[in-house]
Amino acid sequence: MNLIKEHQFLQAGVKTRRHFLETCTTGLGALAFSMIGCQNQKSDSLTQASMHSGLSNVGHYMARAKRVIYLHMAGSPSQLELFDYKPTLQRLHDQPCPESLLEGKKFAFISGTPKMLGHQAEFKQHGHSGAWVSNHLPHFSSVVDDVCFLKAMHTDEFNHAPAQLLLHTGSPRLGRPSIGSWLTYGLGSESEDLPGFVVLVSGGKTPSAGKSVWGSGFLPSIYQGVQCRSQGDPVLFISDPEGMDRSLRGKTIEAINKINQREFESVGDPEILTRISQYEMAYKMQISVPDVMDINAEPEYIHQLYGTEPGKASFANNCLLARRMAEKGVRFIQLFHWGWDSHGAGESEALNHGFLDRCKEVDQPMSALIQDLKQRGLLEDTLVVWGGEFGRTPMMENRGGITNPFVGRDHHTDAFTMWMAGGGIKPGITHGETDEIGYYGIKDQVHVHDLQATILHALGIDHEKLTYPFQGRDFRLTDVSGNIIKEILV
Repeated sequence: MNLIKEHQFLQAGVKTRRHFLETCTTGLGALAFSMIGCQNQKSDSLTQASMHSGLSNVGHYMARAKRVIYLHMAGSPSQLELFDYKPTLQRLHDQPCPESLLEGKKFAFISGTPKMLGHQAEFKQHGHSGAWVSNHLPHFSSVVDDVCFLKAMHTDEFNHAPAQLLLHTGSPRLGRPSIGSWLTYGLGSESEDLPGFVVLVSGGKTPSAGKSVWGSGFLPSIYQGVQCRSQGDPVLFISDPEGMDRSLRGKTIEAINKINQREFESVGDPEILTRISQYEMAYKMQISVPDVMDINAEPEYIHQLYGTEPGKASFANNCLLARRMAEKGVRFIQLFHWGWDSHGAGESEALNHGFLDRCKEVDQPMSALIQDLKQRGLLEDTLVVWGGEFGRTPMMENRGGITNPFVGRDHHTDAFTMWMAGGGIKPGITHGETDEIGYYGIKDQVHVHDLQATILHALGIDHEKLTYPFQGRDFRLTDVSGNIIKEILV
């Protein structure tokens, strides 16, 4: 497979309107087919080769990371109860919020004049780096010297779905490829029998933006994330149905793909090649996925490290699965953990109730993941990213102008905390600073496009050069902005 020809083929517009190709089957359709150069139509389809090898000219920098494990806390955890310690805020607790913090601002639920809300946690410094971490994350306190905190993150969107889309696809609107899709499009996959982009969900629900946050947008659908489950069949319908063995399924797929190949020769639609590739990958996954998803084979000390319970759906199980997938060469592993929206409108989303449960669910396993990757020598070339889609306000939410019986904070775009580890990121440092109450970033602010640019850079990609032609112009993950956070790179 000549990948340069492949890219030229896609750029040339063979994916344009179907009716044009249908009227030119013997001309452009045949030309396109010859450009693909498929000697073996079953195993060397264009999209399968691209999925495995990526683009031939995408290596712009020396890559420090080979893969990414992205831990997204859907709903946005409060940085003021976890990492961003502000003694001044504690002293202002229960005082009326100054009007200067409210004028011209958009909030999801705050109205009138809310009261300031001090930390609903106790803070201490930990490690040689002296990082501030609350008592809600006792396990994480032991690994702070391996991570880099980004204390002055900011975003443009104050509602969950648009903010999640902006963070993961570069746009607050539907239709753009996710960062995992961009990476597998550009770099391919290290594994021939596992998807390059795998998604694991815990917490009972998918993110507010739905499965679009791991979709492929206008990229060929071969690059979208494949959702696996830690309970039951890892992938729906991966088991052979009653009366069909693996041999029969293989013959069935072979027959279907012959029909698909004839259809592609007729109309030249690259999505048909995607369909062929997906059938082939599904057949391989019948063996590879159950093997990598079986955590029963792990020794007991590993289960104790992560706090895993085989057979149950949990964030702990997903963290262990992420390490196993990293070992197997999966390029982008995305974990979503739902339930962090801490408005205080009810017990489940109160900072002194449900929020504490979320912290307990993630504290031990995310810390174990860093330790486990490090002891196996994988942290050096695995980039771990953790955070939500925005932050929480330093004032108490007073939905409808009335203070809720439970304690909570509203959405906040101007300041929140994320952390990164491994993959060429400096360990044991804090980048960025917020003001004395954690309201604004006042030093080394980082926009979500900057984060995206830095993730791509760690994997050797110039975010301005990884583009895809769509609707008359080239698109990229970072749209028309984004700067690499050079200060945090090794």
